[in-house]
Amino acid sequence: MLSPARCSRARKPVLLAVSATVTAACLSVMAGWQRGGFVAERVLWIAVGVVLVVAAHLLPALIRSHGWRIRIVGALLWIGCMAATCYGHAVFFLLAQKHAGEVRAAAVPAVVTTGRSLAVIAADRATVVSRLARATERHCTEPCSSLRIERATLAARLEAINAEAAEAKRQEAAQDRADAARAAAVTDPVIGTLTAFGIPSGRVDLLAGLAFAAVLEAVACFCWLLALRPVESLKPNTGAAVTPVTEPSNAVTEPESAPATTVDDVTRVAAAVAAGRLRGTVTEIRKYLGCSQSRAAAVRKQINEPAVPALNQ
Repeated sequence: MLSPARCSRARKPVLLAVSATVTAACLSVMAGWQRGGFVAERVLWIAVGVVLVVAAHLLPALIRSHGWRIRIVGALLWIGCMAATCYGHAVFFLLAQKHAGEVRAAAVPAVVTTGRSLAVIAADRATVVSRLARATERHCTEPCSSLRIERATLAARLEAINAEAAEAKRQEAAQDRADAARAAAVTDPVIGTLTAFGIPSGRVDLLAGLAFAAVLEAVACFCWLLALRPVESLKPNTGAAVTPVTEPSNAVTEPESAPATTVDDVTRVAAAVAAGRLRGTVTEIRKYLGCSQSRAAAVRKQINEPAVPALNQ
């Protein structure tokens, strides 16, 4: 029976494995919901994603005790599940990054422009300048109050147009700054820094999403490998034989025999070897039974030794 301390250590990988699997399943649910159009399509996308996540996490632990043929098939299936799962998680990360950028961009204050555009103002200014030039070139032989009034009016209008053009330029500059701030807010700050080295932002987003997905899947697979270890391997193995206390005698002692093996251990190992789930080596038998090296060697010897026909009495 396992001690409380060993039971506590055995439960820790299970907690982490379950947490990683639940997190990955939630990512698959969100990715499937975002990728589907109709409700039925979303449900099917979610089901496919969850199945692939669970398969990617549990396949390494489930095929560990089988033969090499099953392991090869399982490894190929695991690679496919991992690729599909990482792709689905990358879809979620990219869409989440896009939504976050849209939220940040919406927080940038909008600049409202008023008045005429610079093109209209420039055309009006050209007309006024032309009229003022003609009025300036006209001369009167006697004092002409109407000409002076026209010149003053055109000059004042030209000043007003210049002021309007300056205001339009200021608003246009503010609009450009707001657009630049909105474009910067759409991009993730870290990714924006990496783009300074010449890396396209879209490629950085994809690589970051795949990296996050791969790390999460690797953590889940490793924790399930630890959590689903054979129960025999968790048993304490001291390797020390208990020698009973006996009274001294003058009898000749027999040489110490090999560690005792039970028929159940031999039967289990023989069945596992025959089914191809276990290789008949001392190391594999020791891992399978969770026993000492000498006991595993004794079991292997009993399995490999040929049957001796009974002698006629």
